[in-house]
Amino acid sequence: MLRLAKYLRPFNLLIFGAVILLFVQALSDLALPNYMGDIVNVGIQQSGIETAAASAVRQAQMDRLLLFVNADDKATVLSHYSFVQPSTASADQIQTYPTLATEPIYLLDGDTANADLDALNTILAPAWVAVSGIQQAIANPDAAAASQLQGSANFSLPAGVDPFVFLASPLAGSVRTQILQAMDERFAVLGERFVSQSSISAVKAEYSALGMDTTTLQNNYIVGIGAVMLLVSLLSGVSTVAVGFLSAQVAAGLSRDLRRDVFRKVSSFSNAEFDKFSVSSLITRSTNDINQLQLLIFIMIRMVIYAPILAIGGLIMAVRTDAAMWWTIAVAVGALLSVIIVTFSLSLPRFRVIQTLTDRLNLVVRENLSGMMVVRAFNTQAFELQRVDRANRDLTDMNLFVNRVMVLLMPAMMFVMSGVSVLIIWVGAHQVAASSIQVGDLIAFMQYAIQIVTAFLFLSFLFIILPRASVSAERIADVLAVEPSIKDPEQAKQFPAAFNGTVEFRNVSFRYPGAEADVLHNISFTAQPGQTTALIGSTGSGKSTLVNLIPRFYDVTGGQILLDGVDIRDVTQSDLRDKVGYIPQQGILFTGTIDSNLRFADQAATAEQITEATDIAQATAFIAEKTDGLGSEISQGGTNVSGGQRQRLSIARALVKRPPIYIFDDSFSALDFKTDATLRRALKEYTGESTLLIVAQRISTIKTAEQIIVLDEGRIVGIGTHAELMNTCETYREIALSQLSIEELA
Repeated sequence: MLRLAKYLRPFNLLIFGAVILLFVQALSDLALPNYMGDIVNVGIQQSGIETAAASAVRQAQMDRLLLFVNADDKATVLSHYSFVQPSTASADQIQTYPTLATEPIYLLDGDTANADLDALNTILAPAWVAVSGIQQAIANPDAAAASQLQGSANFSLPAGVDPFVFLASPLAGSVRTQILQAMDERFAVLGERFVSQSSISAVKAEYSALGMDTTTLQNNYIVGIGAVMLLVSLLSGVSTVAVGFLSAQVAAGLSRDLRRDVFRKVSSFSNAEFDKFSVSSLITRSTNDINQLQLLIFIMIRMVIYAPILAIGGLIMAVRTDAAMWWTIAVAVGALLSVIIVTFSLSLPRFRVIQTLTDRLNLVVRENLSGMMVVRAFNTQAFELQRVDRANRDLTDMNLFVNRVMVLLMPAMMFVMSGVSVLIIWVGAHQVAASSIQVGDLIAFMQYAIQIVTAFLFLSFLFIILPRASVSAERIADVLAVEPSIKDPEQAKQFPAAFNGTVEFRNVSFRYPGAEADVLHNISFTAQPGQTTALIGSTGSGKSTLVNLIPRFYDVTGGQILLDGVDIRDVTQSDLRDKVGYIPQQGILFTGTIDSNLRFADQAATAEQITEATDIAQATAFIAEKTDGLGSEISQGGTNVSGGQRQRLSIARALVKRPPIYIFDDSFSALDFKTDATLRRALKEYTGESTLLIVAQRISTIKTAEQIIVLDEGRIVGIGTHAELMNTCETYREIALSQLSIEELA
């Protein structure tokens, strides 16, 4: 994977933008459980009242609250409240707090900061609880009026005395101190959160006493928080869509660049490199493997970067919500990791096997489709069907095994997710009963736990794709890492401006990569411009290998090949191949039209040049018979024309190029004798001063050549004209007499 990391560099800006958006999405998603907890805790349980620092308090009630606050805290409270008399109150204030029309109240300053509100909440919450308890005791005729006080300090209150009046009198100095100490001890046991929540009912009662509509207050809070949640959800949704767009851009761009570079690399391969990689494997690597990597990049950006942010953020928020239940999340994470480790220890080693089996299936299918006529001719359909079926079954069985293992991953994770939810509810219910956690906080904690499990679920998608994609990445990197055995020189030479096309083989030897012996031995000859040099010999004598050395499809392992005195290894491959027109035995045509195939050699060729080339190649007649003429479609591989027509179109394509050197690698084998002879006569007139090298099996094709080279087991056993070789070369004579009579050879 790291070998291909450089292909992500052009997309760094897009990736950075996606990461920023992922943080926005994660923070939005992490905020939602808190808002949900607030709706339950504050909106429902606390009637929309957030803090014990009430927005307004009657003067009499404030005096009672301050009885349970020490001197320093009393000064803090009064510094944030303004005293308002009925006579000085505004109409809006009276409308909001109707009681203000008849009695003075304290109003909380509107610019009070959140930190100050928290401080006021800490001070006033215990006071509200204490005052509320005493007021409830006074209101209950069956209870002692001072039970709250007597439970808070060691003293006796005279019967009929108002507790608040007593505490406000100078006689209550030491008693008040004892009460405050007892309150601190008691509330410390309960916890600040519980005390704060307990004080809300007293604040609500005070709001009712002020004439406020507490139902509207509650509804406004819930609607407000709901609106914020909608906005946060919308922000998360927009971020999700934007991240999806950016990740798709990066993944598609990466795959585009990889396909381009793989094709460019494969285009630079010599035949030696093609011997290492089968065509079916290269096709799989350029398509299926790159698709696997594209999917991986999309998943990595879209989910894998997001998952750690969500998991870490969820863990922090869950611990902040209730640190006592952290172990439930630890149990869930441990179970998830166990499932993932077991699953991938079984499936990971088999992903490379799957890719190999895919190559094999592609190879077998490709062979059968390209050789369908041969398969039918020999009635081996049943055997070939077994081959395809065997390759298909091997791949299917391996995929089934991996998929059966991987399919267990999702149910196992859903089971863990459901199990941890039940565990949190069971543990949290006991904590709610013990007043150590609020219901809203329990809901938020459970949602954070689910988010953490979901993050691991997202990571599991990576674990599903990563093994196969990593194998694909290695296979792609292997192709890109290949150094072609045939390279252009660093300091390339140029051919002479007046290029003649003399081809000289000087003591050339050649051995295929990995072979133990040479297939060509000490080959030396010169092909002159304006002449035809023919090569003939038995099958396997090295004729095609020899001419393949000229355009550097292979490089010589010994000796030199020179064009106009310049070693072909000293010029660029592009310059070399510009001088050569190569016509292989198997005419290769490309999908398109006849015209586009002929212009493959020269896109700027005129209509006259195209017509001249088809006339010489004896292709004009069959082209004219087609409805669309030169515009007639050519199917893949040229399968909709005959072998002889493919050869003639291949010859015409090379003639359009008008190179100084022509190489015909047994390119007349599919032509009848009459067409062969007519084509060669026209070719001789057209090529003029060009150098012609012809590989042939038929004596009739080469008997008029100025120079005939006879090969036998990679060695030259004869050079000369037809007449000379008939007298001096036994090998040539045997070939000639096997094809023609003495009279025909004369």
